[in-house]
Amino acid sequence: MNSTDTSVPATETALAVRLGEPGVVLRVGQAGHPTAQAHTGLASLELAAPIGENTAFNIGSVAKQITAYLCIRAARDRLLTLDRPVGDILPRFDIPDVTVGDLMQHRGGIRDAESLLSLAGFRELDHYTAGDLLQLAYRQRHRAVEPGHFLYSNTGYLLLAEVLTHAYGAGLHEIADRYVFTPLGMTSARFKADPREVIPGAAASYQAVASGWQHQQRPVTLPGPGSLWCTAADLDRWLAHLWHEWRPSVDNVLPFDQHLGYQPSDHAPFTYGAGLYADPRLGRTAVFHYGHEQGFSAAAHLTNSGLRVICLSNHAGIAADHVLAAALADPTHESGADLGELLSRALGSLPAPQTTTSTGGADTKTAHTSLGTYVGDEVPGTVRLTRSAGSLYLWRRGTLDRLTCTGSTYVADGYTLTLDTSSADEDLPVPNGFVLDLDRAPGLHYRRRPD
Repeated sequence: MNSTDTSVPATETALAVRLGEPGVVLRVGQAGHPTAQAHTGLASLELAAPIGENTAFNIGSVAKQITAYLCIRAARDRLLTLDRPVGDILPRFDIPDVTVGDLMQHRGGIRDAESLLSLAGFRELDHYTAGDLLQLAYRQRHRAVEPGHFLYSNTGYLLLAEVLTHAYGAGLHEIADRYVFTPLGMTSARFKADPREVIPGAAASYQAVASGWQHQQRPVTLPGPGSLWCTAADLDRWLAHLWHEWRPSVDNVLPFDQHLGYQPSDHAPFTYGAGLYADPRLGRTAVFHYGHEQGFSAAAHLTNSGLRVICLSNHAGIAADHVLAAALADPTHESGADLGELLSRALGSLPAPQTTTSTGGADTKTAHTSLGTYVGDEVPGTVRLTRSAGSLYLWRRGTLDRLTCTGSTYVADGYTLTLDTSSADEDLPVPNGFVLDLDRAPGLHYRRRPD
């Protein structure tokens, strides 16, 4: 694509990123027209290094479309068939009748391994690898939802990275570099496979706290769904390529629809196909994806007219998808108006970022009566239930959550707990077991371990 890039700092407003804070990049391109980029804030607070044209961000789940594209390319090259059961390729994967295409569309019923980590004994600063997460995937024996139902799963894309390794005999980054990054000139793009690896020009991510700022990165390796680092310019090169792949049949199908159809997603009316959400409504046809990873956020949007909009943030309090939505709602976003002004208006339309206060969860000083230790077949480690002052508490990873009773279930942040009906009376006797339903890992059965 031959276009002229212009990069400018955004005009400051009262709510725009202030001097000395992490910030945001906004990039807008249109087929056949110059591409513009605006940015504000710092890539590194410690070094007072500003965000610029060469700043690399962790784009999180936006990378799913590249992993899915590599699967489609493998199918084109007859190295893979999308309707093949995953267990035929990865013998340790035990859930029957889940196909490669199911994983690409989040229809395999695979529980999200990162959600399971919160129950498995890992703490936020523990080092865990793709191998650790695959072990959690291989413990699963049945779908967490009915066949054909949508359950967003990073683990499904981690498994796709393994499928690609088997198809090509190489690691994910090597495959992506050979077929996407090098041909498109995406020189900054890197699937980070080792948390010690240095990414040139990488931003750090931050969360505002009462005492100042706090780093959000953790020593984690999750190739495929959440470890692609690149600049906004290189992500734009990918979207331009995606547009050219889409363009020959833009009037009747979505990108790669001929290989893998789009199905209803978790956010109606949007559908989901090959690593992409789609808005199929007449006059709004577009594909997009968002990513939120360790304080970074990313959003990439491509319309059937060739409009490309990208937003990347290293400020945990400013979500890139919210900035992108505000920019798209601005009537000047396609007019060639000053992009710095557009970014400032988009930031100004958002609620003020909140400062978080670090808490230790529920009060651990109050006396607790133990109800038992519980184990599950699909998650390593144990959890505990206790009772204190008439309330029920779940202990996991050495921390505890106070559970709020809502009839027959108990609710905490991000999950629900349902006691066995034989033990869920008002006196709360020692439960024989319960079911935990995490947002992305439902249907986990726990039983009481004998004392």
